[in-house]
Amino acid sequence: MLRKDHLRVSRAGGEYAPQFIDREQRRLVARVLETFRSHVGERYAELEARLEDIEANADDFKLVRGMAALLEREATFQTRSPLPPRRARRKAFEAAESVGVTTSAERELAVETAADGLSVDPADIEASLYADREDEQVMTGFEPRWDPDTLVDRYNLSLAQTSLFDAIEVRVRSTDPKRLVSATKRLGLMYEIEMTEEGRELVVTGPDSLFRGTRRYGTAFARLLRSIAETPEWRLTATIDDRGTERTMTLTETDVTVPGVEPLAEPAFDSGVEADFAGRFRSLDLDWTLVREPEPLEAGTRVMIPDFSFEYDHADFRVFFEVMGFWTPEYVEKKLSQLETVESVDLIVAVDESLGVGEEIAARDHRAVTYSRTVRVKDVVDVLREYESDLLAEAASVLPDVLRPDQDVVTMDALARRYDVATEALGGIPAPEHERVGGTFVRPGILADLKDRIEPGMSLAEVESILAEAGIDDTSAALSRLGCRVEWDGLTGGTVRERS
Repeated sequence: MLRKDHLRVSRAGGEYAPQFIDREQRRLVARVLETFRSHVGERYAELEARLEDIEANADDFKLVRGMAALLEREATFQTRSPLPPRRARRKAFEAAESVGVTTSAERELAVETAADGLSVDPADIEASLYADREDEQVMTGFEPRWDPDTLVDRYNLSLAQTSLFDAIEVRVRSTDPKRLVSATKRLGLMYEIEMTEEGRELVVTGPDSLFRGTRRYGTAFARLLRSIAETPEWRLTATIDDRGTERTMTLTETDVTVPGVEPLAEPAFDSGVEADFAGRFRSLDLDWTLVREPEPLEAGTRVMIPDFSFEYDHADFRVFFEVMGFWTPEYVEKKLSQLETVESVDLIVAVDESLGVGEEIAARDHRAVTYSRTVRVKDVVDVLREYESDLLAEAASVLPDVLRPDQDVVTMDALARRYDVATEALGGIPAPEHERVGGTFVRPGILADLKDRIEPGMSLAEVESILAEAGIDDTSAALSRLGCRVEWDGLTGGTVRERS
């Protein structure tokens, strides 16, 4: 981005049009770039003087200033002096106070006195006094990321970003709207997605009072532009507060590209609240898969993309999940209106308790859980358990009254996969030809054979091998069914004994 005093825009026709440059200005761009390269090892004042010469012969000095501002970020400046400047100044000022400097001769005497006090040459004092001033610093390195052509693109991107500093609304159409929504949310911007005749349009906006009270949204708009410009086709229309007058700015992919610049660094989650919840939820062994930013939901003439969805592992069923953080009253009202128009979906909303709108969300036929600082996983899981109970009951209605597996040994998990249900759905169904050993159905004949093969005094490792051959991996349940136990020998192994 550029500074506001480097901004170059046209206001003709009431519009707000950044004055982009093209390859015709390549020669000027190359001169500025070469000026920086040729001044490595020289003082900043010398670089500044050369840039002023270029400005004097350019059509627009702001262009040179803005280009130089971008290149300065690629340069390294250091203070070079025989002595630390602060130390030299302190000694010189102390000496000047004792001497009483009113003439050049007295100044020279003060410098000599300071030099004697530091055991250095007076010239070292003179060279160090103001070496840390910006003009006196030396450019020690310059490693630009751009050549003249890509610097043109970089300048145009920065100019467009700066033009968005005073935006009060931004509307974007893109070939990748979901990606833009992700970036918008992660930048803390408030948004809506509207359905228009031309397709979905991302509307990033907020209360006027908020925008006029802070530049946070303007700079976030500028950062968002980098993500927008990464998509192949896009169109942005912004309403700009131009010193009290609202003007319209329009940008497309023909105006701005991202030349070899890293795109917006996007964290994995929109907020710490969401990241914390996702980490704790995924650590649980549940029959639900947490999906980040699922497909959009229709909400009347608008669209919303929930923060998460919970996908049930044993049926084609999902529950959407939205986190409502600390938002402004105006934006909360917009969100409530949006939730009211979302139909035929199961939606859980975690709402910051400070908003006090949990009952209003419930009145819109959605499940609401309140939170303060962090979303309690238990509260959400409790709601999912209710859905799960209904799903298990529905699954049980299509299961047979009696289970008759063909295999001699089969796990309940394998049977559940066969019927495409959760394992818990099989819990109450009898299997008359098998016995249930832990989580496995085993024919009585297999158990009798195991009873003959497994003898007290065998090592646990031997017994586990025999059980594995039979297809049983629940050693504890199998030994209990066979009337045995394990006598442990430290942590390394054990011996099978008859249960007394």
